[in-house]
Amino acid sequence: MKLSAQEEYGFRCLIRVASAGEGASVTIPEIGQAEGLSIHYVGKLMRLLRQGKFVKSVRGQAGGYALARRPEDITVAEVLAWLGGRLFEPGFCDQFSGLKQLCTHSIDCSIRSLWRAVQSAVDVALSGITLSDLLQDESAMSERLLPSTRREVQL
Repeated sequence: MKLSAQEEYGFRCLIRVASAGEGASVTIPEIGQAEGLSIHYVGKLMRLLRQGKFVKSVRGQAGGYALARRPEDITVAEVLAWLGGRLFEPGFCDQFSGLKQLCTHSIDCSIRSLWRAVQSAVDVALSGITLSDLLQDESAMSERLLPSTRREVQL
């Protein structure tokens, strides 16, 4: 699984808004400056996040963007699905039929079973992590996600 720039930077923008605190808003230039992204690109990402109902635009002198929901109610799975799609979508096999109208393995496909299992595991893992969790520092997230014996080996 490879994350796209849109997914990575979209998450960073969303975390930046969430970090401002409940009821606070952050402007596009503030997000761009803090994340090292162009104002144009941040604008595009914030528009996507607004369309996904993760953030809302706030008008006025203290305007900008604020969370549309509590960070505890926004899962990593739903944000990733919105920003870039899932790893294995229902129409996946239709996209890879080669020169034929239907994939030659459309009836009996062990690869499809593999991708479904991987997608299921990803869904379970990412549905259990919220935006609120991502507001923690890296060591706290590592502690939450990795058992201590595996963490020492991977770091």
